[in-house]
Amino acid sequence: MSFPQFRFPTAAATVVAQLPVFPPSFMLARILNAVFKRSIERQDFQLLYGKRIVIRISDIGVQMYFTVDEKGFRAIEKTAQPDLAFIATAHDYYLLASRQKDPDALFFNRRLLVEGDTELGLIAKNTLDGLELPQWVQRPPSPKDLLAKFF
Repeated sequence: MSFPQFRFPTAAATVVAQLPVFPPSFMLARILNAVFKRSIERQDFQLLYGKRIVIRISDIGVQMYFTVDEKGFRAIEKTAQPDLAFIATAHDYYLLASRQKDPDALFFNRRLLVEGDTELGLIAKNTLDGLELPQWVQRPPSPKDLLAKFF
């Protein structure tokens, strides 16, 4: 199912960008640990150990900083010089997570930006492409289904 591209209002991003980065970073690390539990146990992310990575959701203003080690993903404080940064809108991250869009397609259409160590970015992409995601991740609930649970 495809949803129209949605962008959060610029005013929301301005406000959210002022909030501390650790709480969303902590939540992202927890989610990644749940999603990639088997891969962490197999040490599939070994080439990323110790690297400082940031995920920026451009239309919301959220930045999530983390690293990975043999125990899994771990939130870190904001760093001035991350090793790798991924930048996209919330909608594009949703398309990536649900595997409705390929990262290469978004990259070449300038909807997914990669900054920092480009070789590390390619390693991260290839590692994620080679992993089998749990069923609950492959079919995430639609925004409409999520809203229906709350209202």
